[in-house]
Amino acid sequence: MIIKDKIYLREELNKILKQNRQQDETIVFTNGCFDILHVGHTRYLTEARSKGDLLIVGLNNDSSVKALKGEKRPIVPEEERAEMLANLEVVDYVTIFSETTAKNTINILQPDIYVKGGDYKIEDLPEAEVVAKYGGEIELVSEVKGASTTNIVKQILNRY
Repeated sequence: MIIKDKIYLREELNKILKQNRQQDETIVFTNGCFDILHVGHTRYLTEARSKGDLLIVGLNNDSSVKALKGEKRPIVPEEERAEMLANLEVVDYVTIFSETTAKNTINILQPDIYVKGGDYKIEDLPEAEVVAKYGGEIELVSEVKGASTTNIVKQILNRY
């Protein structure tokens, strides 16, 4: 089941967010590949959602995941990854983007808070300049050590 009322093109989503902004809701945005959903993802998304009233997840499309992670990825196609994210209670909206960074998506949506995992440094984020330009905030949330799609794939290969 695809939850169409939670998955939008970023331009459509931007129109929807105007109403949330009029109600002074804090809009939080994060992004990633979310290839094989795991506890690191769900804890990260829960913590990101706690930063505001609304959580938007920018999802790398299949070609951008391939560019970032290699030819064998993603394992799960973008439509299915988007559906899984949309089915999470903490996620309000999902938008799929084709670039390897979320700079264009952030520039269009201009969230109040941009969240990334604690394994990043703000000064190293390619999106930081865009967020600073429109006056948004960047927050880093806790990293769940060892929880990654790459580690899950390695465990599967080792066991089977």
